[in-house]
Amino acid sequence: MKKIFTLICLLAFLQINAQAQQERPLADRPNIQGLKIAFITKQLSLNSEEAQKFWPVYYDFSDKARRIRQEEKDDEIAFEEKMLTERKKFKAEMKKILVADDRVNKSLTLDRDFNNVIKKELEARRDQRLQKGLNKQ
Repeated sequence: MKKIFTLICLLAFLQINAQAQQERPLADRPNIQGLKIAFITKQLSLNSEEAQKFWPVYYDFSDKARRIRQEEKDDEIAFEEKMLTERKKFKAEMKKILVADDRVNKSLTLDRDFNNVIKKELEARRDQRLQKGLNKQ
């Protein structure tokens, strides 16, 4: 009897889980990388010539930052020192591409700005789901 009850509970759980995943198929979910590209392009008002120069430098910097984060995960000071060095190089490269100091400085904060936008969106969606859950009860 316990086995049958456990089996029924398991099947019910799987059914609920499957329905929750069907609410929004993966194909309909926005591509985060695409959103990030659009966000940065808009924030910096990149024209096509600037974008062609900007993105290789940006991706190179992102790869280096990721590598430093992995290599120096146990040493905060070493991480900060290496990141500062890379940020200085990135700023110098951005100055050649973006020219204006305000755009160059903005390019240094875009990752954090984008992450904040995504965080706020996720929180808003979570709040909406909670409200829907409360309204159903």
